[in-house]
Amino acid sequence: MTEDQTHRILLVDDDRTFRLSTAALLREDGYHVTGAADASEAAAALQEARFDLVLLDLRMPGLDGLHLIEVLRTRGERVPILMISGYGTVSSAVDALHLGADDFLTKPVEPELLSARVANLLARRPAPDRVHAGELGGMVGRSAPMRDVFDAIRRVGPTDATVLVSGETGTGKELAARAIHDASTRRASPFMPVNCAALAEGLLESELFGHLRGAFTGAIADKRGLFEAAHGGTLFLDEVGDMGLRLQQRLLRALQEREVTPVGAVTPRRVDVRVIAATNRDLDAERAAGRFRDDLFFRLNVFRVHLPPLRERAADVPLLLEAALARLRARTGQAAPHGFSPLAIRLLRRYDWPGNVRELFAVVESAAIRADGERIGAQHLPPEVRTATTSIAIDESRYQRPSDNADERASILAALEQAGGVRSH
Repeated sequence: MTEDQTHRILLVDDDRTFRLSTAALLREDGYHVTGAADASEAAAALQEARFDLVLLDLRMPGLDGLHLIEVLRTRGERVPILMISGYGTVSSAVDALHLGADDFLTKPVEPELLSARVANLLARRPAPDRVHAGELGGMVGRSAPMRDVFDAIRRVGPTDATVLVSGETGTGKELAARAIHDASTRRASPFMPVNCAALAEGLLESELFGHLRGAFTGAIADKRGLFEAAHGGTLFLDEVGDMGLRLQQRLLRALQEREVTPVGAVTPRRVDVRVIAATNRDLDAERAAGRFRDDLFFRLNVFRVHLPPLRERAADVPLLLEAALARLRARTGQAAPHGFSPLAIRLLRRYDWPGNVRELFAVVESAAIRADGERIGAQHLPPEVRTATTSIAIDESRYQRPSDNADERASILAALEQAGGVRSH
């Protein structure tokens, strides 16, 4: 018996004809299928047996599909959910994904497409060892905000939904975009990033859509744009909030029509690209000011992944510090300091980190140079970190009378470091 033949699927739909025909299709693919006519039957079936996937109708008598998703996720059910409905709208898809659905299809569904989506969802499992270890796609954290980020990436990655990654500068938006790409069925195809704030509008237009020879001064040869270069893969538009209004219109058309027209060309070219956009701007404020199009915002904001600033997840700082040292050793090939003193960690945890994780990595590298192979202490940290928390209270319980001279020396040194070397303190 193959692995696919052991997969159990729960099919929930009040349309008996659709339920029977879809069940027959899935059984031909080798799956064990159980049918349910409404949410109550589905809930009972989920209590009685384990399922590897739930195919769920949106509109049903009584409790609808969205409510059932909410109930399942609230009680901790992590079974993948594929929404299928004849009432498919963008808002329905957004609601389903935000509540915990893993993918969304609209009726009528082509049998080949349904088979492919089911196979993809069953094949794409989260990597629990990496997530539980506090790392995903280069991002590090065990705090509740980062667990939410990892869960959102795991949920949206296998879909083809457009994703908007928001967060302050330095929070790791490109890492999140790459993690989404790596969790998708497009992971073997190109991931093409472009910084929309780094190029003038004319250059960015050519970079995205390409151009023909002679289209403008300096266009000495045809150039393929990033949309075409990313065909079959993912295009990451970093700092999309900095894009001008004229170019926003061209981007909107590319997203709507799934085709691009190079500068100087008249014939559009079809593209198959998933778009992930990122911004550190408040797009609601930009829309209100008329600097960002409403229709483009709705196209990009199908699913939102928000990266919290480091000051809101200070519990992750020790983990990030160790990761920074490990990456420093791997990058330089040289021995880096082994660890941080207790006071250094405390100062680093209580600093506000306006530059977020990017700033933390820079501070660790700078401190490692000053430490010159020694353990990083408070004296190796930059002044803005040392002086940001001058009112730290000494925890006297840590420095109770020791049992021998060696312990006494270590205790005194630790107390001196915490007091900044001032013996009277």
